[in-house]
Formats: sequence, C-alpha cells, structure tokens
Amino acid sequence: MATYVFGHTTPDSDSIVGAIALAYLKNQLGEECIATRQGDISAETEFILNKFGFEAPELKTSVAGEKVYLVDFSDKAQAPKDIEEATILGIVDHHKLGDLTTDTPLECWIRPIGCSNTVIKEMFDSYGVEIPKNLAGMMMLAILSDTVIFKSPTCTKVDTKAVKELSEICGIEDYKALAMEMFIVKSAVDGASARSLNTRDYKEFEMNGIKVGINQLEMVDITALDNRKAELLEDLKAMKEEKGLHTVLTLLTDIMKEGSTLLCVSDEPQKIEAAFGVKLQNNEAWLEGVMSRKKQVVPVVQPQFK
Repeated sequence: MATYVFGHTTPDSDSIVGAIALAYLKNQLGEECIATRQGDISAETEFILNKFGFEAPELKTSVAGEKVYLVDFSDKAQAPKDIEEATILGIVDHHKLGDLTTDTPLECWIRPIGCSNTVIKEMFDSYGVEIPKNLAGMMMLAILSDTVIFKSPTCTKVDTKAVKELSEICGIEDYKALAMEMFIVKSAVDGASARSLNTRDYKEFEMNGIKVGINQLEMVDITALDNRKAELLEDLKAMKEEKGLHTVLTLLTDIMKEGSTLLCVSDEPQKIEAAFGVKLQNNEAWLEGVMSRKKQVVPVVQPQFK
C-alpha cells in the first residue's frame, strides 16, 4: 500500500514542491509514495509547475487508515481533520514544532532554516540520490519563494548554498530574474475576491487554547491593494465569525520595501499592538522589516495569549 506525502492546508509552493520532491526521493529509496495536496494550488505554484513540466499532485483531504509523510507543517490545525486516524511515518519541516503526536516512532528532519525544500535537498545529499534537472528547478524556486529571494530573516547560508547547487543542476544561472517573474505572478490581485486574498497563504494556529488565523500576501508592490483594505477588513471580520477565531491577521508584505502592512481583527487588539509595539489605526499598522510569519509574527503573537 502506497504512503501519501502532503503539505499543509491552503498549500504554498514549498508544501506542493516539497511533497513532490520527498515522494520522488522515497520512491528512489524503494518506498512507494504518492505526492498529494490538501487544497488548490496558487498562481505562483502553477507558474513553477508549468515552468518545469509537472502536474499538480492529486487532491486528498482524508487520510484515515493511511500511512503518511508530512511536509512543511506539524500543527494539527493545518492537517486533514482525520489525521489522528493515520500513521505518521515522518515529518520534514522548518517551522516550530506543532501539536501533532504519534503512537509510533517516526523519521523527523526539522531544521531552523528558510525552506522545507532546503531540508529535502539535504536529504537527497545524505542518501546520495541524484536530483533530476526539472525537479531541481522546482525546488530552487520553492526556496527562493520561501526566503523571498534571500531577503527573509529566516534565510540562512544553507538555503543560499542549496539554491546555487540546484541552479547548477537545472542549468539556470540567473535564478533571481526567474524568481522575480514568479513574484510578479504571485503579486497579481486583479479580479481576486477579498476572501481569496485573505486566504492566499492562510494558516490557523492554536495559541495556548486560543484560535488565531494568519494570512500573508507577498507582493512586489502592496499599494495595488490600497483601495481594497476596507473590503479586506470586512472579509476578515466575516472569517473571524465563521471560523470561531479570537484573532485573524493578514500581512501585506512588500518584498521591495521589506516590510508589511498588518490588517487585524481581534477580540483583544491591544494584545496584537503589544506584540509588535505598534498602535493600530483603523485596524492596520505598518511593520517595518517584518517579512516572515514564522519568525517575526507567530513567535511574538503567541506569548500574548499565555
């Protein structure tokens, strides 16, 4: 029976490419694995898949009775609802350790670096398995996406080294130019609904018993959304009620200005103000230098709910 490999709900490029890459590696090692996904792919991920000739993994949202590998997450809130009925064989991640537990020992590759695909690149190296040219290209772009072309504070020398080595394998020298093409695609907002924007890279967290939703839009120029902030905030209010959240945040991250506009709807907005040391004006604030949800947002918000 095949083992399923997948990333978190509302999958980003790291989770989709990571599932494909890890499944390929495991198959090369003699373990039958199938890459899957929990949700629709983004325009950015579609760009990556099309560029290197891959199809999107199959959609699979129920895993009861299955053996699985998790990529890019270990939080129960980001897993299929029946994850506790599956056997987790391993986790490959670069986030904080979440709240999933297992009944049996498992393989864990968790590193405080910029991207899960960097961890998977290290796994290929460790096992001595060659990375195919087109897969190397996808992994390269996934790392450049997660590290915001090396601008994110989560980026490490391990990530930059991995990108350079993957670029040699796939034969793309000007990888930063290709990454900018990718971010332009990622930045497109014309015709997108407020809900699609507020859930483009959305994750839920259980913070000491409090449910918090955090979305992030990484864009080349966030001023394209200046006239839609009121609409986005109204939709965040609706999301908060629908999902039973205490707080829901959207980060509009400008990769050129290297900072984020925070949109916040919360039962206790003062806790969010305290977390970032800012004063919300009309439910928003500019966060200078804030580029990373996992390193600069979750770690400062979660302590407010202790």
